[in-house]
Amino acid sequence: MNKKHKTTDFFPLMSVNAFFLPISMLLGLAFKSKKENFDNFFGMNVNLDKGLDQVELIKELNCDDLLIRVPLSDMNKIEQYKEFTESFKDKNITINIIQDRENIEDISLLENNIQLIFSTFKGICDSYQIGNAVNQSKWGFFSMKEYLAFYTTVQSVRNEKFPNYTLIGPGIKGVEMKYNVRALFNSFKIKFDKISSLMYVDNQGIPEQSKFLSFDLSKQIHTLYGLSSLAIKSKNDIILSETSWHIKGEKEANEYAVSEDEQAMYMLRYYLLALGTKRVQGVYWFQLISSTFGLTYLTKGNLEKRKSFYAYKTMLEFLKLCKVEKYSEANGLHVLTCKNTKGKKLDVVWVKDPGITVELTEFKEVFDMYGKQMKKDIQITNRPIYAYH
Repeated sequence: MNKKHKTTDFFPLMSVNAFFLPISMLLGLAFKSKKENFDNFFGMNVNLDKGLDQVELIKELNCDDLLIRVPLSDMNKIEQYKEFTESFKDKNITINIIQDRENIEDISLLENNIQLIFSTFKGICDSYQIGNAVNQSKWGFFSMKEYLAFYTTVQSVRNEKFPNYTLIGPGIKGVEMKYNVRALFNSFKIKFDKISSLMYVDNQGIPEQSKFLSFDLSKQIHTLYGLSSLAIKSKNDIILSETSWHIKGEKEANEYAVSEDEQAMYMLRYYLLALGTKRVQGVYWFQLISSTFGLTYLTKGNLEKRKSFYAYKTMLEFLKLCKVEKYSEANGLHVLTCKNTKGKKLDVVWVKDPGITVELTEFKEVFDMYGKQMKKDIQITNRPIYAYH
């Protein structure tokens, strides 16, 4: 069945890519984004099965934007998901509806379950990502055609009874731009209110690095922005709904796993690069609590915070609700210039390569990536620093 579905969708997949992908690559930078203020940029994935410890952790981080998974296979716990979501007071919530094979094959079941989810979260949440990692068959879809039919059903329920809800998709995972093309250029009567992508770049090492024929993070974002700007079936509001780096030595870590220090550094640079494109509405780290890739993890019943937790907290202290003025890169030196909510201008600066340093001069106050003030002999390294003008 898997092979059959992939075969029937092969020619539509390749034909739209042959035309639209090269154009979007060329026009990705040509379509100018006028966005400067980023009110909902710093997001976090939180999960029901990780418990209510996450409520206090989110408060400590001062993070206002959350993404919560609700699997269609778990509808018997829908009230528990509602109570969990309500425990995060005054937060901007997006519900990620996770597909399963039964709901993909049974349209009536899907309609009933979507209506139940939409009704349950009415007044709590009006933003929904439809599907997740839809280009990977292990998550249920055997072709993009199946996903588009699935989304069509969800959209029909939304249009009939919940017209004010925002639907987000397609939720392509990894450097698989061909599937984004297929999702955005098709004959289905659909519209994505926002574009979502699980834009992992951990297999490329550092976020500024390209690998083989793939793009670095910034080029991936520009290409996706070009695609969504060209497509009549979407707006060009982009959400990066998942990203992470695994930690070396953990049981389920992948082959690209890094040290805790590297995870904190790459996470911060990922957010900075995405901000610098001025083409992304929000980036959600995956996840808050996880031994494999979380900002925190449980060990012997105790909750431990990783370096990335403090780097994330510091990032929000300096950049939450910021106005992005410009981003530049020359000879490996990256500079993101912002204004904070108090109107103070600061540069966040770093170099791509370890072992290279550049002296920093003529700044009033400088802080490292964990918020500690730096006072003399300040060097720019591959660990970003915050420098006030």
